[in-house]
Amino acid sequence: MPIETLRKTAAPYVPQKGEQYMSLRQRTHFRTMLESLRDELSADIERTVHTMQDEATIFADPNDRATQESDIALELRNRDRERKLIKKINETIQKIDVDEYGYCDSCGAEIGLERLTARPTASLCIDCKTLDEMRERQVAK
Repeated sequence: MPIETLRKTAAPYVPQKGEQYMSLRQRTHFRTMLESLRDELSADIERTVHTMQDEATIFADPNDRATQESDIALELRNRDRERKLIKKINETIQKIDVDEYGYCDSCGAEIGLERLTARPTASLCIDCKTLDEMRERQVAK
């Protein structure tokens, strides 16, 4: 389940009036959100492994075999991305545990509840992320 799907299923955080940024209530909300996503991803990976084992067929026709190998390669690439996302989720949960969640790794500013709701694993504020992407584009040229 990609983060985009999580956005559709997870309720956005609504802060209480006067609530301090990254209060216990907010950290609990984001922890629950991240753990739910991690559990869904883990279940998807497990299902894929079982499905691939159950559907393993040896085709005599080279075209059928090539199609099956292509499908398997695509599925494995997707699962690899999900494994990397699970790793990032675990790192983010560790940040929650040590009260470092919600603050930019680069400048220390608040990332913001809206950004964290959209991308709960975000580690940069929008300004630093924009600068980072601009640098990446310049290097890629």
